[in-house]
Amino acid sequence: MSESFLLNIQHRMEDNPTYRFWLWQLGFWVFMCVVGFFTLILWYAEANAATVGHVLMQAVVGLICSLFLHYVFGLLDNLKLTTKFMIGMVLVLGCAFIWTVTHMKIFVLFTGFEDVWEEFGGWYFSGIFIFLCWTGLFHWIRYYDLLQFEHRIMLKAEATSREEHVKRLQAQSEARDAKLKMLRYQLNPHFLCNTLNAINSLIEIEESKKAQDMTVQLSEFLRYSLDNDPDTKIPLIDEIEALTLYLEIEKTRFGDRLNVSVSVSSEAESALVPSLLLQPIIENSMKHAIAQSEDGGTISIDAIAVNNLLQLSIKDSGDGSNKQPRFKSMLRSSNKGKGVGLKNTNQRLKALYQSDYRIDTEFEKQGGLITQITIPLEKE
Repeated sequence: MSESFLLNIQHRMEDNPTYRFWLWQLGFWVFMCVVGFFTLILWYAEANAATVGHVLMQAVVGLICSLFLHYVFGLLDNLKLTTKFMIGMVLVLGCAFIWTVTHMKIFVLFTGFEDVWEEFGGWYFSGIFIFLCWTGLFHWIRYYDLLQFEHRIMLKAEATSREEHVKRLQAQSEARDAKLKMLRYQLNPHFLCNTLNAINSLIEIEESKKAQDMTVQLSEFLRYSLDNDPDTKIPLIDEIEALTLYLEIEKTRFGDRLNVSVSVSSEAESALVPSLLLQPIIENSMKHAIAQSEDGGTISIDAIAVNNLLQLSIKDSGDGSNKQPRFKSMLRSSNKGKGVGLKNTNQRLKALYQSDYRIDTEFEKQGGLITQITIPLEKE
């Protein structure tokens, strides 16, 4: 019960400045009554109604004087420190004088002892000391209230800043997810358009069996694409399986003209990569190298894990012309927004890894193109 009562008082003091003021104000003068009772009454063995009443009345008069000081001190906030100090000292001396005179008159009235006026200096000195103590307590509490007020403002500002930071992070995350989804779903229409054109070409030359097989393979690839969330990363071994579905479609088109070589280290197999990361790069190789070569060609995929990094390499054998304009043509198309593959891959990597990735393309003298991707090594 007492603990609950004390907690209630503590909460009120923290939340209500007026309650806090009256509590310490009354507490101060009750304390003065207790001090006066033990040092003046019991010390001289004069505990009677007159002396007790005199101690209580001096506290009441002191309370009234301190209320006046409190009011005037509140009007001095905008003055210079020296001016406030001088006015404050005059007020303390004046209130101490009034309190001492009233205090002594009450004592004479209650006890009938007239010779007390001969000790006016000692009584006045104690009055000055009491009101100086009250003034010090007043300014300490004012300073404490100011600190608490600034502390609450700081906490509120920090909470607001933290909320804004969380909202900003959420907005950035949502924007990043939306961008990833847009970039990821951009692949399907691009790839679908190319594949449907290939199916149409097979139908025109009356290769209905190949067209049917390609349609089934396309269905399986698109089903895999829809089953994987574009926001998540998948193990590299699963990415290779997805590429296998895609390459089966291309093998239906090119037959023996397309050769594929895959080399993935055991540690790299479980590394996480964005889904369908390699497919648009291989699609570029199919379009600019394999399809342009009469003899077809080879696409090599290599993956190794080195120093907490996953290094991916996609290489094609070129179009057989051994000329660099093919690479320059690809770059010009990418800059104009036509080269979806490399541009899309670079944007997805940037959204996922910020600056913590690298993608390089290099044209070989023999006519092939090597695309190397380096990303942080992450495991499930």
